[in-house]
Amino acid sequence: MQLGGYANRMAHVDLSAGTAQNRPVPEEWARKYVGARGLGVRYVFENGPGVDPLSPANLLCFMNGPLTGSAASMSGRLAVVTKSPLTGTITDSHQGGWSAARLRWAGFDGLVISGRADRPAYLYVADGTVEIRDAAEVWGKGVHDTVAHFREKYGADDLTVIAIGQAGENLVRFASWLNEDDRAAGRGGTGCVGGSKNLKAIVVKAPKALTAPADADAFRAARQRALATIMDEKNITAPRKGGLSVYGTNVLMNITNTMGGLPTRNSQLTSFGESGEKIAGEYVNEHILVDDPTCHACPVACKKEVEIKDGPFAGLRMESVEYEPAWAVGANCGNDDINAVAKMIDMANDHGFDAIEIGHLLSVYMEATERGWAGATGDAGLAWGDVPGMLAVIASIVAREGLGDVLANGVIAATEHFGHPEIGMHCKGQGVPAYDPRGLKGMGVAYATSNRGGCHLRAYTPASELGVIPMRTDPLEWKGKGELTKLFQDLHAFSDSLDLCKFSAFAQGAEEYAAQYAAMVGVPCTVDDVLMIGERIYNLERRYNNLAGFGAGCDTLPARFVNEPSTMPGSLGHVCELDAMLTEYYAARGWENGVVPESKLEALGVV
Repeated sequence: MQLGGYANRMAHVDLSAGTAQNRPVPEEWARKYVGARGLGVRYVFENGPGVDPLSPANLLCFMNGPLTGSAASMSGRLAVVTKSPLTGTITDSHQGGWSAARLRWAGFDGLVISGRADRPAYLYVADGTVEIRDAAEVWGKGVHDTVAHFREKYGADDLTVIAIGQAGENLVRFASWLNEDDRAAGRGGTGCVGGSKNLKAIVVKAPKALTAPADADAFRAARQRALATIMDEKNITAPRKGGLSVYGTNVLMNITNTMGGLPTRNSQLTSFGESGEKIAGEYVNEHILVDDPTCHACPVACKKEVEIKDGPFAGLRMESVEYEPAWAVGANCGNDDINAVAKMIDMANDHGFDAIEIGHLLSVYMEATERGWAGATGDAGLAWGDVPGMLAVIASIVAREGLGDVLANGVIAATEHFGHPEIGMHCKGQGVPAYDPRGLKGMGVAYATSNRGGCHLRAYTPASELGVIPMRTDPLEWKGKGELTKLFQDLHAFSDSLDLCKFSAFAQGAEEYAAQYAAMVGVPCTVDDVLMIGERIYNLERRYNNLAGFGAGCDTLPARFVNEPSTMPGSLGHVCELDAMLTEYYAARGWENGVVPESKLEALGVV
């Protein structure tokens, strides 16, 4: 392959056969889909959408991009791509830290894993080779102990450990992959796919060796330009200047809470009131913050390491109390105990499951209890904010014991158990994140049209609705949000394929992405090219989902968001006008009620 920025080495691992073969990356695919998310989607698409997610035939891809391992700011992201056992859609989930850079420094653009090992296994990756090794010593251990084991075995220097915990081993359908103890590829159940393959961990040993660009001078200029946007002292919303560096992602808690956009008590309310302040980034910063770790090549340092100083969880040290998980087990469950929130997030990191999804399952159980439906099914019940009860239910889910065996299958299974599907706040089987679409209208159409189920990261419209970027829009206005969502989906599909942190988009745009990509790879790239490639990736994902059974009318929201007006200040009286936004969105996409026509695929060069 003639393109710069790539190792041109993809490891194809067949766990059933016990083989690992290095193959070049098809240059046509690299040009069309870039890397990370886009390239991973192409491999999964070629494997066929009819595959059972938990069968040996499903592919599990760990992918980096052409900027990975370079000096490009915020380029420390790795994409895990597969067919989701939670939703049945194609999914990609990203993690920060150092795993992506070390995989590139070890000489790989990614790992494409198939099959199922006949006993617990892990992959050892170093110096352009991949070996399948016995994982019996760590099977049954949590992520923290697994990471410690391999650090002792191979030395902590130049080492990355990506692992699943007991949730993945027990096939909890929203299990995650973690690296360096706390950096999660959290959504979609990618860790469950790992467990189905008897794959416990990927251990990467590689010293730092920055990826060299095709045009060093042009890359230096493009990188400096991009870094300047991040560090801009005149722009209070620039990632380094703004609240991300001071309070981490949880800077959003007070903002969304005040504007009536924070789903509370399973989205029955749109604000947690004064209790929201007790789980916000400002409170964390004042009471339990101890450090600001960061990822490869990132000047922002949004991670906020905390230590619990008193109470039943005293001595716990972890990173970090992120906004989405803090909301999920906090406001969404009527829980304002920040120490308990930190404990539950640490459990998610150690046992290896999606903290957003666990918050949904707890809140569904809580609402079912409140309405008397849990008693009807013979379950003990769970009250809002009952911390000991929440901890016990989480443990039962991880172990798949009792009611936990039902909840481990996700929100749809939980609501069917209680006989009330209307209390499941999900899209395509995945719980929605921490933005109520009655208070942030763009999130409604973004959730509904996300190719991986309920998700804020396919199109982060709050960047516009909260005034984080210059393209500001009214959060309570639905007009224009369909077109905005399409634009953001395409832009993020490209940046996810580079693979740059989503927060880069708070400062950078298509021009900065195009310049860095062009200099690294050595091919011309314009703003139009960025958006075209992103659109191609998004349409390929949608084509996969269409073929997997998600046809016309699949883009929906929970009825609560469209029928039950907000009763809280900031969004009082508002519902989400999904149908109007979908009409606008489909017109912009050229889709027919959620289905990609053949003509669109042909125009984008997908087929």
